[in-house]
Amino acid sequence: MDDAYILSHVDHTLLAPTASWSEIDKICDEAIKYKTASICIPPNYVKRARDVYDNLNIGTVIGFPLGYDVIAVKAVAAQTALSDGADEIDMVINITDVKNAEYDFIKTEISVLKQIIGTKILKVIIETCYLTDEEKINMCKIITEAGADYIKTSTGLGTAGATLADINLFKQHIGPNVKIKAAGGIRAREDMIAFLEAGCSRLGTSSAVKILSGGTAGAY
Repeated sequence: MDDAYILSHVDHTLLAPTASWSEIDKICDEAIKYKTASICIPPNYVKRARDVYDNLNIGTVIGFPLGYDVIAVKAVAAQTALSDGADEIDMVINITDVKNAEYDFIKTEISVLKQIIGTKILKVIIETCYLTDEEKINMCKIITEAGADYIKTSTGLGTAGATLADINLFKQHIGPNVKIKAAGGIRAREDMIAFLEAGCSRLGTSSAVKILSGGTAGAY
């Protein structure tokens, strides 16, 4: 598996709370240079990035990182991100709803955002480190039924990130139209290869460009 192939599946990510525009600008340049799948940046930078980079595939996050904004807030955030020029949305589910087994609420939340986003890509972050296997399986079913494009493991800010065990669990329970994004803790070339070989279509990491160009791994 060559570096270009790996990078073509990477969402080049910078979601640090201290991220400056010069740092965002740098990852935009790197995404173009190394032909990553997209960038994933904070919502407040989406419009500025779009104004500067017409043809860049721009992703952002909604309900990040804790997920417990109400649906109306997430809906407005998604609409704003799209108006600002986002192509992809990574949303965090309301994890408290999972813990209360209120799966209909989660399905509604995902469905509302997918309706807003339309043909653009919606990735649903379930933050696997906080869920039991049974809850993960239920989320696979809910995400499939709600029409989201991806199930995503993690925010990268929880107590743990992506694991191959979770990827294998997802593959058994998601529908045929749902893809998998692994994120959190992916900081080595071997990790990237392992997750892609396991069936992931996207990798969320701040480390890919640095690692594959001989640098030092990032935190996400």
